[in-house]
Amino acid sequence: MLTLVTTDSLHAAGLTSPGRVREHNEDALLCSCALGLWAIADGMGGHQCGEVASTLALTALEQAIGRGETLEQAVGKANEAVLAATTQHDMGTTLVAVHFQGADFQLAWAGDSRAYRITTGDITPLTRDHSWVQAMIDAGELDPATAHRHRLQNVILKCLGRDEALEAGILDGTLQAGELLLLCSDGLTRELSDAQIHALCRTTDTLERLVEQLIEHANAQGGRDNVSCIVIARTTPPAEAPSPGRRLLDKLLKPLKP
Repeated sequence: MLTLVTTDSLHAAGLTSPGRVREHNEDALLCSCALGLWAIADGMGGHQCGEVASTLALTALEQAIGRGETLEQAVGKANEAVLAATTQHDMGTTLVAVHFQGADFQLAWAGDSRAYRITTGDITPLTRDHSWVQAMIDAGELDPATAHRHRLQNVILKCLGRDEALEAGILDGTLQAGELLLLCSDGLTRELSDAQIHALCRTTDTLERLVEQLIEHANAQGGRDNVSCIVIARTTPPAEAPSPGRRLLDKLLKPLKP
């Protein structure tokens, strides 16, 4: 189901799909306009377990932010919620979440769900996968160009529901006019390269269509996993005149369909 959100300073679109191979979708989306909170959780543990883990994590995350806790504290609460459920079933979930205050944001992640900053000329990863493959790349023992095909690509080193003392990745930033923030599960990045994602961001004319295009292309490449994405952009002030070099802003920040 397509989710559209607009605030005074931001607007966003989110979409999730089971893909073309799996019958069930263990990904979950959180899009809270009121809290300035967006997140994707990619559940693990099979049908019912994975779906439960991702839903529990996002529910706990939203409740903690609603109580005024920091994003880092909220991720801790989400981890506790999934850990409590593992007494009954073996489950876990990755997480990527962003909490905005105006144009400033804090980003948190655990596992291999990712966030990117996208401009007209570049796509920049803001997260670094907590995975065996990424650890081997960092150690110089694995070629990044072939890493996505490695047989151990599914081995995650950090996730919610595994350890009580979870150390999630944390990053602070500001989303500038003319930029996009993309959150996604690994179902997108295992099918599409960063260059392919960037090309779609540059040529699609609304946020609504962008999330549809990203998922359509991931499914066309095989759709071997659940795939989810959220794109967030600054709202353009009505009186602001377009300036040179802002093609991404001009193309992507049109008013969303009702």
